[in-house]
Amino acid sequence: MVHGREMIKHGDPEDDAPAEDEEEPDEEEEEEEEDLVDPLETVRQTCEGTEHCVHTRHKLEACEARVSSRSNTAEDCTEELFDFLHARDHCVAQKLFSLLK
Repeated sequence: MVHGREMIKHGDPEDDAPAEDEEEPDEEEEEEEEDLVDPLETVRQTCEGTEHCVHTRHKLEACEARVSSRSNTAEDCTEELFDFLHARDHCVAQKLFSLLK
């Protein structure tokens, strides 16, 4: 704020610096926050290894290989993708909520 020719400041720059008696967060606390893992991702990876999900993934991969080998095709792998996602999500739904608080 300017009052006449003299500038009035609210607080000194030294006031903005943290006081010596104030503690900064420990590095351990920051590392612990970084180590958090989403339980959904963990359960999804586990479920992708089940027999039914492996079977539907192989069908999806076979479709993708077939479609990519052709230069001009109207076929896409939407049905196979939905089948795989449905199988994985069905498995995840049975396991995930027991892990949540």
